[in-house]
Amino acid sequence: MTIRSSTIDAVDTIILPPVRDLGDGFTVRRALPSAHRRMVGPFIFFDQMGPAAFRAGEGLDVRPHPHIGLATVTYLLDGEILHRDSVGSVQPIRPGEVNWMTAGAGIVHSERTAPEVRAADASLYGLQTWVALPERHEEAASSFAHHKAGDIPRTDADGVAMTVIVGRHDGLVSPVETFSDMVYADLTLAPGARYQLRAEHVERAVYVLSGDIGAEGQTGAFAAHELVVFKPGAEIVLTSERGARLMLIGGEPLPEQRYIYWNFVSSRPERIEQAKEDWRQRRFPGVPDEHEFIPLPDDPPAPVRYP
Repeated sequence: MTIRSSTIDAVDTIILPPVRDLGDGFTVRRALPSAHRRMVGPFIFFDQMGPAAFRAGEGLDVRPHPHIGLATVTYLLDGEILHRDSVGSVQPIRPGEVNWMTAGAGIVHSERTAPEVRAADASLYGLQTWVALPERHEEAASSFAHHKAGDIPRTDADGVAMTVIVGRHDGLVSPVETFSDMVYADLTLAPGARYQLRAEHVERAVYVLSGDIGAEGQTGAFAAHELVVFKPGAEIVLTSERGARLMLIGGEPLPEQRYIYWNFVSSRPERIEQAKEDWRQRRFPGVPDEHEFIPLPDDPPAPVRYP
């Protein structure tokens, strides 16, 4: 994980996440959490998955694993993932669609390439984020919601196409039900386009998926795979000479501190210890028709405190 500085005051931190190879050419870039920035608004985890190419017979196989105290948001740019969970959901997700899974008091899920997709060559490219739940909702009942691409609001004007995946921004409101103020949006800037990023939310960051973007008053550009975190209240005009695609995340920061260990997030470290023991003893609900699981990591360290 590396960081660099910017020539304009509006930028707080620029993070370049490391690349992790999970095998068979499938890589992830984890921008959050990092040693330099733990959260942006309620977002405590941000992974870019792929792009990856699978030969026939290969695919994604994330075995059942648990979560507490958070909601996962899955958004694909290419390919397909089959989601199964302990509340009985069986749902393929495809590009432009949104999966919001509320872990709350505890949920278990798997993410795989479906057999019919695995039968031929396939590709996969997308993002998964975790949203920490407000303290009063940390033990909410677990649930799952799927939203079709056509239901997600989108606008396209003056060379800027924007899809508001979760939350609200620039007059668009996503149908995804959330627990706190936030924004998660997919923006594409045509060559030569300008976009004014208003201070609608206390904390904001953009992750550059492809191309590069600049900012009025800045020397140089933000490159692909950089997470650019802006200072609260700063208004900035983003530009792109050659075109770019970026993800916007942000929202109201949670007033309570957060701890994170493996797939568990909580405002209370003792709750994470309970979740660890519950998973060791197999007290979490199971995923129907699945018998594999990911064991708790060996010799787990103490939960990391955020901020």
